[in-house]
Amino acid sequence: MQKTKEIFITKSNGEKEFFDAEKLESSLVRAGASLESINEIVAHIDRELKDGMSTSQIYKHALFLLTKTEKKVASRYSLRRAVMDLGPSGFPFEGFVGEIMRQRGFTVETDKVVMGECVAHEVDVIAYNENKLIMMEAKFHNELGIKSDLKIALYVKARFDDLKGKTYFYGKERKLDEGWLITNTKFTTTAIQYGACVGLTMVGWNYPVKGNLQDMIEDGDLHPITCLTNLGQHHTNELLGRGVVLCKTILENIDILKDIGLKDFEIDKIKKEINNL
Repeated sequence: MQKTKEIFITKSNGEKEFFDAEKLESSLVRAGASLESINEIVAHIDRELKDGMSTSQIYKHALFLLTKTEKKVASRYSLRRAVMDLGPSGFPFEGFVGEIMRQRGFTVETDKVVMGECVAHEVDVIAYNENKLIMMEAKFHNELGIKSDLKIALYVKARFDDLKGKTYFYGKERKLDEGWLITNTKFTTTAIQYGACVGLTMVGWNYPVKGNLQDMIEDGDLHPITCLTNLGQHHTNELLGRGVVLCKTILENIDILKDIGLKDFEIDKIKKEINNL
C-alpha cells in the first residue's frame, strides 16, 4: 500500500474519517484494474486530497482516471455505485430487480400486497414462469458499508413461510416455490449462515460466489441508467419516474430521450456510451 496523507474525508452519511488508500485499492482490484493503473490512480488522488473531500468526489476522480486507461474496467468499477444511485427511496431498485428477472424470462409484478396464510404482506417483486413462482424482498441500502443482517433474514424467512401456506394464481394455480432476499450491498456472516441453514435464497452484491447481483447485471448486460455519465441527474430522475431503469431499455426506445427534452447530439453521446458499456 502506498503512503498517503492523513486527511479527513466526508462519507455520504456526513461522518468524517481518515482517507484509507487500502479501501480505494481494494475497490480497484475487485474491478479488475491493473497494478500499474491502481498505483497511478492512488498516487494521483493522494496528491489531490484535501480535508473535507467527499467519498463521492474521490470515487468520481478515480473513475475519471480509470476511464482514460481501462474503459471496460471503469464500467465495472462504476457499476456498484450506479446501482446505489437508484435510491434513496428504494423503489427504483425494486423495478431494477424486476427488470433483471424479466430479462431472465419471467413475468414480473412489483410492489404488491399478497395474502399469506395468516396476514397480508407487501411483496417487492413477484416473478413467475411456467416452472417457478418466486417472491422477492428487495433490500436497498444507499450506504456501501451497510449490510443486511440476521434480523432482516429472520423476518424475511418468516414472511415467506406464511406466504407458502397459500395457493395463488400467477399464470396458473400454484404454491410459492422460492422466497428471495436480494440486496444491493452485502450480508453479515450470521445472516449468510442462517440463510444457508434454513434454505433462504439470498443474493447480494458479491454473494453467492456465482450468481450474485453483480453477475446477474454483467451477464445480461443489464446496466442501470445511473451508469451513464452523459445523462444529467434531472433527466435520470425523469426516466426513473417513467419506470426506465436499464440502459438496454433506452436503446429499445431511443425516442424516449427526445420525449424528456434531449437534443440529437446529446442522444448520440448517450447511445455511444451505452454501446461502449
